[in-house]
Amino acid sequence: MRILGIDPGYGIVGFGIIDVINENSDIVECGCINTSKNERMSKRLNIIAEELEAILKKYKPDEIAIEELFFMRNITTAIPVAEARGVIILTCYKHCNKIFEYTPLQIKQALTGFGRAEKQQVQFMVKNILRLNKTPSPDDVADALAVALCHSQINSALNDNII
Repeated sequence: MRILGIDPGYGIVGFGIIDVINENSDIVECGCINTSKNERMSKRLNIIAEELEAILKKYKPDEIAIEELFFMRNITTAIPVAEARGVIILTCYKHCNKIFEYTPLQIKQALTGFGRAEKQQVQFMVKNILRLNKTPSPDDVADALAVALCHSQINSALNDNII
């Protein structure tokens, strides 16, 4: 099964694609979609949609996992990230209707066994599970791969968190 993991944002959208065969996960591709803070929000959202569409067409994931938004303080940042996440979900749905979402707590729990794990612990597990020489960077890429790995470890057949 091919899984696309996405760490949503509007300045940087992290993505990671893995192939899962039996219990082994292998990295296919990872990277970022970047938008300039000098562009209008409408232009940034369009860039995200167009670049994500190209990724979806090229890699044809079977399932897509997206990190849920979690904001404790900054509502000003939450709104544009939510707008970007909406564009991401819509773009993904046009290519694959199996879209799942995971909270940061679920992702940390799946990878480290501890829902309150530090970012470095999650990155360490991403590196080790995928047998990489170094931790993917920037953090958005490692986070996207963590989302994909989380999905691979949770039985997607349950469809508990399909959106």
